[in-house]
Amino acid sequence: MSSQTPVKMAVIGTGLIGPRHALSISANPEAQLVCIVDPNPAAKSVAAKFKTTLYPSIADMLSSPHKPDAAIVCTPNHTHVALSKELLDGGVHVLVEKPISTDVASGHDLVTHAEKSGLKLLVGHHRRFNPYVVATKRALEEGSLGEIIAVNGLWTTFKPPPYFDPPTEWRRTRTAGTVLLNLIHEVDIMHHLFGPIVRIHAEKTVSQRGYDAEEGAAILFRFASGVVGTFLLSDAVPSPYSFEQGTGENPLLPRAAQDFYRIFGADASLSVPDMRRWSYDGAKEKSWLEPLSRKTLDVEVATPFDLQVAHFIRVVRGQEEPSCSGQAGLQAMIVCDAVRQALKDGGAVDIKAVPKL
Repeated sequence: MSSQTPVKMAVIGTGLIGPRHALSISANPEAQLVCIVDPNPAAKSVAAKFKTTLYPSIADMLSSPHKPDAAIVCTPNHTHVALSKELLDGGVHVLVEKPISTDVASGHDLVTHAEKSGLKLLVGHHRRFNPYVVATKRALEEGSLGEIIAVNGLWTTFKPPPYFDPPTEWRRTRTAGTVLLNLIHEVDIMHHLFGPIVRIHAEKTVSQRGYDAEEGAAILFRFASGVVGTFLLSDAVPSPYSFEQGTGENPLLPRAAQDFYRIFGADASLSVPDMRRWSYDGAKEKSWLEPLSRKTLDVEVATPFDLQVAHFIRVVRGQEEPSCSGQAGLQAMIVCDAVRQALKDGGAVDIKAVPKL
């Protein structure tokens, strides 16, 4: 595809995240939002806002004059595989919102389907493009912390009762618990920063709502590199410690600016998102008897969704390889599936077949 021709893009689904993607597409001069697909009558107002065409189904879109080069799938989790395959079969590159699927088998089927199609399949783990994650990745690659020993993470917040009410009552089901909706983002970030996770152990938190969807867990991770980690997850506690509240990424959530990751290296430690690096640099010796020095790392200002759309455009044009491929998205799903298995059966779960991420 010529780099001079705008990439024609469609948004599939107009729930919470679809309009946000439409905004990023509309703001990029290298892209053209040719249509939106959603059978819900409420989608008419979204299409009107973006001054684009609305279709009730992918089939209708594919047979129309507005067939896109690429599409972003922003529908409920259980529809991701079927809709993505329909788009690929229609000759459309796909960026599917996380999770790639609701189970490992169907996710693997989608990855295989995309490979056979010759088209690009990306998974929407947009936090790889978050400025705080970018700055953290840069610090690790530069060796600023030395050999990484351990990581501690938090994703703790409170989702109110209406979040689970119709028309989104699917969020009460096991396929939409906080492991698949929220932890999967954290798993992908940890893969991105530290490499593949090969073993987990998890204990479930007490259920307050009584739905099939799990509310939280305490989790232990081991990475192939030897790094170990702990993670506390809950969507049912009042707390400022989460990625969204810490970074201010979601404007609907009040920013708290509290740290949610602490990374411990042999030479220094780093907390995120305050980006404070603690070390014995300048001390007489490396010792707990010496005062630690503190340095704040620089973070560039950028919008992750905008950067993700720009990356998707370059991938479609053949200028870049996917940052989060279908295989990488599937690997995050495999880890989350292992977490759910551990919550159900107890004990540790080994993750053997780990591809290069």
